[in-house]
Amino acid sequence: MAWLRGATVRPVNRSSWWGQAIWAVPWLLFQYFPIADLVTTDRPAPARWVGWLGLIAFTVVYLRVIGRLGRPRALRPDFVVMTSLAVALVVGFGASWAGLMIYVSAAAAAALPWRWVWPAVIAAALLCLAVILADEVSGQLFLPPLCLLTAFGIRGTGYLITVNRELQEAREELARNAVTEERLRFARDLHDLLGHSLSLIALKSELARRLAEADPARAAAEMADVEEAARRALAEVRDAVSGYRQVTCAQALAEARSALTGAGIDVRLPDRVPALPGTVDAALGWVVREATTNVLRHSRAGTVTVDLAEDGVRAVLTVTDDGRGAHDPVTVLGTTPGSGLAGLRERVGALGGDLVAGPVDGGGYRLQATVPLLPVSVTA
Repeated sequence: MAWLRGATVRPVNRSSWWGQAIWAVPWLLFQYFPIADLVTTDRPAPARWVGWLGLIAFTVVYLRVIGRLGRPRALRPDFVVMTSLAVALVVGFGASWAGLMIYVSAAAAAALPWRWVWPAVIAAALLCLAVILADEVSGQLFLPPLCLLTAFGIRGTGYLITVNRELQEAREELARNAVTEERLRFARDLHDLLGHSLSLIALKSELARRLAEADPARAAAEMADVEEAARRALAEVRDAVSGYRQVTCAQALAEARSALTGAGIDVRLPDRVPALPGTVDAALGWVVREATTNVLRHSRAGTVTVDLAEDGVRAVLTVTDDGRGAHDPVTVLGTTPGSGLAGLRERVGALGGDLVAGPVDGGGYRLQATVPLLPVSVTA
C-alpha cells in the first residue's frame, strides 16, 4: 500500500448536482428490466429509438432531481419532466417499465414539499400496480410496495443528510467562535502585559531623567530597573506568543511592590499568599497587575493596600488606594469600560466570579475580585 502515500485524493464536488447524486447510481440496477425489454422485444426501430432516448433522458433528469436530497424542497420543472417521461414510458411500453415508478417515488421523497410527498408516492405505486395488472405480469407485484419502501428510505436518508449538514455548519461556527475567542484572549493578555510593563518603564525613565543631575547613582539604578523591566516584558511577550505564559498572584504582588515603591507610593501587601488553584491564581495575578497599572496612571495615591483572603470556598482580592477617588472615566468599570478592567471582568467572570470597582466613601478607590475556588487536581 506504499503507493498510496503519493496519491492525491480529490473530494467529490458536492456543490454540483452530480456530486450530490453519485450515491444513487447503484439504484439504476432497476433499469435492467426496461433495458432487457428493449433488447429482447421485437419492436419497430422508431419505437426502440424512442425507448432508448426516453430512458437516457429520464435517467439524467432523475439524477439531477435526486441530487437535491437534503436541500430546500420545491416543485421544480425537472421533477415535472422526469415524472412525465416516466408515465409516458410506463404506459407506452408496459409492465417491464413499471419499475420507473420506484424512481419517481424516490425523487418525490427527495425533492417535493412534504405535503405533496405521499400523494405523489401513492399515485406512483397505484400506476405501477395498474400497469402490472393490465399486462397480467404477476411476477412484478413486488414493485408497488417497493415504491412505498423506497420513499421511506429516501426520507430517512434525507433527514440524515440534513442533520449532518447542520452539524457540519455548527462545527464550523464553533471553530470560528474559538478563533475569535482566542484572538480576544491574546489581545487581552497583550494589553495586560504591555500596559503594566510600559507604565513601569515610563515611570522609572521619568524618575531617572529627574535624578540624572542631582543623584546620578540612583538614576543609574532606576535605569537598571528600566532595563530589567524591558527584558522581562520582552520575555513575557514571547511567552504569550508561544502560549506558555502563566501569571501568578505572588509574582504580580512582587512586581507591584517594585513598581509602586519606585514611584514613591507606600505599599501594604498580604503577609502570605495562600495556595490557590492555577486558574484562580492566574486571574488574581492579572487583577493585581491591572490595579497596579491604574494606580500608577490615574490615582495619584500615596498608599496602596492589597488584601487577599480565602475561606476554602472562594478567594477575595481587594486593592485599595487613597488617591483622588476616581480613576480615568474611560477605565472605570460600570461607566464606559475600557479594555483593562473589561478584560479583568471577562477573566473573573469566566471562573464564575465577580469584579467590583469604584470610588470609596471619603476618598480613594477600591478594586475587588471574588473568585470561587475550583478543585485542585494533583498529578502524581
